[in-house]
Amino acid sequence: MMNSLMIAKTGMTAQQTQLDVISNNLANVSTNGFKRSNAVFEDLMYQNLRQVGANAAEQAELPTGLQVGLGVRTVATSRQFTQGSLQQSGNALDLAVNGAGFFQVEMPDGTTAYTRDGSFQLDAQGRMVTSSGFPLSAGITLPPETTSITVSSSGVVSAKLPGTTQPQQVGVLELANFINAPGLEPLGQNLFRESVASGNPITGTPGTQGMGTVMQGYTEASNVNVVQELVSMIQTQRAYEMNSKAIQTSDQMLQRLSQL
Repeated sequence: MMNSLMIAKTGMTAQQTQLDVISNNLANVSTNGFKRSNAVFEDLMYQNLRQVGANAAEQAELPTGLQVGLGVRTVATSRQFTQGSLQQSGNALDLAVNGAGFFQVEMPDGTTAYTRDGSFQLDAQGRMVTSSGFPLSAGITLPPETTSITVSSSGVVSAKLPGTTQPQQVGVLELANFINAPGLEPLGQNLFRESVASGNPITGTPGTQGMGTVMQGYTEASNVNVVQELVSMIQTQRAYEMNSKAIQTSDQMLQRLSQL
């Protein structure tokens, strides 16, 4: 069977994966703190039919060889952690990180997850939790009689109580950062988990040790650029069509051979 059939098949499979990644980016264009991904490809092994540098004759070497590639495969999805635009919400519980860093979230199994989505809410116990109900690792709990909440750029959370003139400090937010943030493992629900590739978390006060600052009343939008994704979608579609055309051409050539 002609190699071109299988080679084109690997190309179509790769472009299908690329389209899946693009579709996921577009689906999350309105997701707070979402970071876009792109598929990474590499070529497959080669059939070495003529070794480059081999002796062609006495005192003569081949300047080029004859290697036939066997296609392409998807090896990774690379996530880009560029910051999305900050949008003012007016909600006192909405927080955004202006710069590097992640909010730390406590999971039900006791482990820590990380997120850029700072659209927090209060649960029945007065704890600051994510939209999925996971509390912040800092364990910030607001008194039931709280009338207003203030979060400073350095992460200090204060609550205003009735009959008092000065806000009462109820906790301090710490951010976490990673040497290789794209190596974080996505969990869904706007959460990430550390991995061997990401390295251990580096925690610190917002505004120090390279951490970003906290902005109250803002949310971080997705960093997906719709125009860029649509252009990538068109390129993917054209590449898929060309690989499909290669299969059709190979089939026509095989039909011609069978007629001889």
